[in-house]
Amino acid sequence: MYHHLLFDLDGTLTDPGEGITNSVAYALKKRGIEVADRRELNCFIGPPLAQSFMKYYGLSEDDATRAVTNYREYFVPHGMFENEVYSGIPEMLADLKASGRRLIVATSKPEKFAIQILEHFGLLSYFDRVYGATMDSSRSKKGDIIAYALGNEKISPDEALMIGDRHHDIDGAHENGLAAVGVLYGYGDRAEHEAAGAEYIVATVGELGELLGKI
Repeated sequence: MYHHLLFDLDGTLTDPGEGITNSVAYALKKRGIEVADRRELNCFIGPPLAQSFMKYYGLSEDDATRAVTNYREYFVPHGMFENEVYSGIPEMLADLKASGRRLIVATSKPEKFAIQILEHFGLLSYFDRVYGATMDSSRSKKGDIIAYALGNEKISPDEALMIGDRHHDIDGAHENGLAAVGVLYGYGDRAEHEAAGAEYIVATVGELGELLGKI
């Protein structure tokens, strides 16, 4: 049994779609870019923001950094809580905690924002620790965040499991020698998880709870 369970936040514990896409649209509008369909911005959910601004909108590294600052102008007062906990997540976390498992959040979202979100939605008490990105993005890639968590907690990779909804979660886990679960109720699909080599793939929160109760 994996004693240490590392959870991604966005797309795994909560659905942050509205807040993230509104915040990205705000930052893009500052650059004269209007986005008619916010669903086009779902690609920003999960990966580090600066990386996504460069990849999807061709921003330079410096302008991507400024775009992240603009993003936070909307996200901090508004977008952070334009968010929703996936149905069944609190009950699943309570069961896992009661079974003696150690629960850790490993997210590419800045750590202080992740803590605020978890606290706001009543999830923080289920987790032993929360690890996230730094505000200056010096630590933002999922592999680096997982490595930081493992090192800080002195966790052996064979005792830990990563759970996330995008290939970045699977890739980051494998970079650190962890097995990973890809969830399909978030923002990634089966093909993405299969291509990344996820050891387990589940469709629903209920299936995730059943799987984690067995492994």
